[in-house]
Formats: sequence, structure tokens, C-alpha cells
Amino acid sequence: MNVVLTSEEEQQKMFQFLERIHSGDKIEADDWMPEEYRITLIKLISMHGMSEIMGALPEKEWVPRAPSLSRKLGIMAKVQDEMGHGQLLLRVTEDLLKPYGKNRADLMQDLFNGDLKFHNVFHMETKTWADAGIIGWLVDGAAIITQTNMLNASYGPYARALQRICAEEVFHAQHGESIIMALAEGTTEQKEMIQEALNRWWEPLLMFFGPASKETTGSSKQDLTIKYKIRTKTNEEFRQLFFDKYIPRILSLGLTVPDSTLRFDRESNNWIYQQPDWNEFKKVIKNGGPRSKARLNLRRTSYENNAWVREALSATVS
Repeated sequence: MNVVLTSEEEQQKMFQFLERIHSGDKIEADDWMPEEYRITLIKLISMHGMSEIMGALPEKEWVPRAPSLSRKLGIMAKVQDEMGHGQLLLRVTEDLLKPYGKNRADLMQDLFNGDLKFHNVFHMETKTWADAGIIGWLVDGAAIITQTNMLNASYGPYARALQRICAEEVFHAQHGESIIMALAEGTTEQKEMIQEALNRWWEPLLMFFGPASKETTGSSKQDLTIKYKIRTKTNEEFRQLFFDKYIPRILSLGLTVPDSTLRFDRESNNWIYQQPDWNEFKKVIKNGGPRSKARLNLRRTSYENNAWVREALSATVS
């Protein structure tokens, strides 16, 4: 039976909830939580889960074309890991959806309908083998920066899932770096391939972390995740950490960052850079990217073709 709380009782519960998370206590799936917190978690974790699943597809395209058997095995293992991460995160989301009578099937329909977004980088094309390296090295590197920040998230099931995910993402980043290092030590044509890929991926990489402030998009999601101690840093702080870690590495390989304005400002202790086109970002995450339709169609076809597996698993044994 649902108990209707008075405004005063609701405020008291909210006060106790905030006390719990600020003392470092973990919220579990069956604990009381404010509606705003639950919805924030659902949006964040479902998007993360779908990004893992959709993020496997750009690299899947290169499994048949990997330049050696060892590279083929490596990228196949990475694709398998990403799908596992997605399934784990959707399971975490399902517990949060129970009060609404929804489940994983509803999340898949939300993806197909365009109501559930996935990261902008996974809408992009993978034109060369260097793209597979850039995804592993820089895209997964960017993901590690954001995800490790949430290892101590106030929601326990998500924090525990991230322990495994982050550990495996480190291997993925090393896999990508290995590809890039091999190309960087190769022929002039291979080095040019990396630079060309970096030029195409730079702006999507900047967009990966999201806009610096809600004024850019009208969204206050980052404010809510910080308010509820799901994460501790803003989008711009994540982007600055990415610059700190990867710009020296990029330059050490003799590559050029495709931004003539990029410089480190000692006074502000920040990197100054050219802002990406945030209107393009909005278009891409609304499934208007170069490979959005093709990858969604592939995921939809796979989901429909494997419906019999889900039916078999859910069948009641008489």
C-alpha cells in the first residue's frame, strides 16, 4: 500500500536522505529516495548503459578488417566487454524503474524511439584502422576520467558496477594506445592516418564531456548529479583533466592538435581552446549523426531477430 506523506514528512525524509549521502552512506535500490534523485539516476545510468552497447558497434565494424589475428582477437574481446558493461548497467537501471512498472524492454524501445540518447562519439564514422585506435585511446580515456570520478557515487549499485567497468576500461585504453603506438612507429602513411583521424575526432571528443554550463543547452543535469553526490566535478573540469592528461601524450607522438588557439593559461591554470559547435552536438545526440540511423537500425534488427531468446528465457517451466 502506498503511503501519502505530508509536506512536512517529505521534507524530513529529504533532510535525512541528504544527511546520508553527505556522510558517505550508500543508497540502495530499495531505500527511500526523492523522485528527482531517482529520475536523475535513471537518465544517467540508462544513457551510460546504452552508450556502452552502441559504443561497441563502431569497433565491431573493424573486426573483419583488423590488420592481424592478434588485433582481431583484441578488438573482439573489447566489443564483448562493452556489451557486458551495457547489460550490467541496464540491470542496475531496471531496479530504479520498478516503481514505474518499466523494465529493460522499455529502455530498448526508448532507444529506438529516440527518447533515450547515447554518447555523441558513437554516432560518428570509423573510416580507418586509426579510428579504432583513437576510440580506444582517447574516447575510452575520456570515459575513464568521468567514470572513475563516480566510483564513490552515492547510489551503491552504480558505484559497485563502475568498479568492474573502470577496471576493464583501463585495458581498453591500453588496447587503443597500442594500436596508435604501432601506427606512430610505422610508415609515413600510417602516421598521416593517425593525424587525419585525430582531426576528425577532436571536436567530438570535446563534446563527449557535455557543455560547460546549463546556459549552453538549458540542461541542469550536471548540477543535479553533483547535488546528489553522484559525481563531484563539472563537465568543464572533466574536459580540463582530459587536456592535462592527453595533450602532452598527443604532442609526444609528433601529432598536431587541430586547434590553433589551444594553449595553457598559467594565470587561470586552465587550457584555453576553441569551443566545439554545440548546435552540431544537439543534432548528433538527437540521432542526426553520420552513422546514427545505420547503427540504430542494426541494433533494432538484432533486437527483433533475437526476440525468441528473450521469450525462451522468460517462459514459465510447467
